[in-house]
Amino acid sequence: MAAPGRPATLLDPVLHERMRLALATALAANGSLSFTDLKRLLGATDGNLSLHARRLESVGYVARSRTIVGRTWRTEYRLTPAGRRALVRYLEDLEELVRTTRARIGL
Repeated sequence: MAAPGRPATLLDPVLHERMRLALATALAANGSLSFTDLKRLLGATDGNLSLHARRLESVGYVARSRTIVGRTWRTEYRLTPAGRRALVRYLEDLEELVRTTRARIGL
């Protein structure tokens, strides 16, 4: 249920964007994923994934780490505790919005 006193229509604008929501959901389900794995899983381009990952990182929802594997860099992403809380809150707010809308239109 949405937090008391918090309208369900105030969905988190950072997570509400399709690619960022998909990225956060993929990380929640998998723990951590490499840039390459995320790109393949989400069907994103390098630039698009980088842009959205940086946005999630800027608000503290995603953490990035880089390591050298062989002779190449490997970038890994994971959802932070704040990101997990934001995703849960977003999903709760979305569910409340759906419930409220169904009740209002008689579905």
